[in-house]
Amino acid sequence: MKMKPLTDKSGEVRELTREDMKRFRPAAEVLPQELLAVLPKRKPGQRGAQKMPTKEPVTVRYSRDVLEYFRSTGPGWQARIDAALKEWVAQHGQGSERTFERHEPTVRGGEPR
Repeated sequence: MKMKPLTDKSGEVRELTREDMKRFRPAAEVLPQELLAVLPKRKPGQRGAQKMPTKEPVTVRYSRDVLEYFRSTGPGWQARIDAALKEWVAQHGQGSERTFERHEPTVRGGEPR
């Protein structure tokens, strides 16, 4: 049986079938050695190093109602918290003439420490 081309005349790639997947071979079998030599050596599914870290892992405590709200918005809730904080910093942050109010930490009963 003749294999259907993977692309049409306009270059659009068609949906792959199980038969297409069965015909695939490892890159080491089909690519020239010169190209294989310059490709990164990774295990399947392993990501490369981040070019420029954009976020820093920290531990933060948020109010339960804030977390419930953002979690209820579905996947990506942490990114939405980040966006909300960035917006706040843009409005109130560095260079702003507004002074920040200092809030005393409270314990569960609502009384200042």
